[in-house]
Amino acid sequence: MHRLWLLFAQTVTVLVAGFFVISTLRPEWLGKSAETRPAASESGASKKEPSSSTSTPTANQSIVSYRLAAEQAMPSVVSIQATSRVRLPSNHPLLNDPMFRRFFGPEGRAEPGGGLGSGVVLAADGLIVTNHHVIDAAEDIEVIAPDGRRAKAKIVGGDPETDLAVLRVSLSELKPISVGNADDARVGDPVLAIGNPFGVGQTVTMGIISALGRNQLGINTFENFIQTDAAINPGNSGGPLVDADGRLLGINTAIYSRTGGSLGIGFAIPVSTVRNVVDQIVATGSVTRGYIGVEPQDITPEMAEAFKLPRREGAIIAGLLRSGPAEKAGVKVGDILLEVDGQTVRNTAGMLNLISQLKPGAQAELKFLREGKEVSLKVQVGKRPRPGRGER
Repeated sequence: MHRLWLLFAQTVTVLVAGFFVISTLRPEWLGKSAETRPAASESGASKKEPSSSTSTPTANQSIVSYRLAAEQAMPSVVSIQATSRVRLPSNHPLLNDPMFRRFFGPEGRAEPGGGLGSGVVLAADGLIVTNHHVIDAAEDIEVIAPDGRRAKAKIVGGDPETDLAVLRVSLSELKPISVGNADDARVGDPVLAIGNPFGVGQTVTMGIISALGRNQLGINTFENFIQTDAAINPGNSGGPLVDADGRLLGINTAIYSRTGGSLGIGFAIPVSTVRNVVDQIVATGSVTRGYIGVEPQDITPEMAEAFKLPRREGAIIAGLLRSGPAEKAGVKVGDILLEVDGQTVRNTAGMLNLISQLKPGAQAELKFLREGKEVSLKVQVGKRPRPGRGER
């Protein structure tokens, strides 16, 4: 009896297990519709989204790769090797040696020097923009394309006051960079810096826009920098700062560093300034700016309190060029410049930028604060003199 009961229990167990397996894997064998099960499967399938590293991110997805932006911009970035000749000092002791003078001449041998930088292709005919300090005083400039081709470059013109220079090179099949709009950029936007740091080869670094409109840094005469934490190192100068679509936002020009390496504080010249300077250089070979002949000074909180000034915006006229445009128009030392042709002056940097945009020979209306009253004067704009070599 016990054996029969054991056999019955085993048979039931096998039947139940078989029923479970069949109902799960082959429900149609039991006469059930297969439509009742896939509902959950389809639901799960609808939730599962295919993943692809090459898919284009949408507005609702996070961007996880900037490969497409880099691929878009990298073919438009070149390396620049500038070479100059540096003479030995006239008081070098070897110059007193007759044998040395016989072989190397009375002035000694010229030693090679120069700099390494980057550049951006603006036009397929070989127009390239870079930093002025990269090619300043260079006797020989060589451009190296991304594919390794090399060619000598000619200087079209330079502007040391914005640290920009334009080169032209005879190389075919150069790809111009896509140009973006720096006015649409916002703090926090992702950016890429591309260049040839330390001569190691084309390199891409990533960061964000840390600040906009940086000025009064003492780097250039005219400053309106984009600040970024993308790594910028020696050799990156003249290379592009691009947005997440690979479009040009600015030209990398300087870093804040106590060691010479990147500390996450880099500066780029916005593309709006680049366009203005490049267009003038291509058209005339130089940049022409307005000038009124004043020495401005920022209004400090202490100064505003001491002189009981009603506002802290503007630029105090601390000095005047004798017989200059401003003096001829009746501007006086101590006047506070408030507006230039209706545009508000907030500080000396803003004043310089506004005045520089005026056309020499034109009349500009300047509004001043003089002894507590607003005074408007018509000033005949002059032409800003070009700085000497090494000046900014």
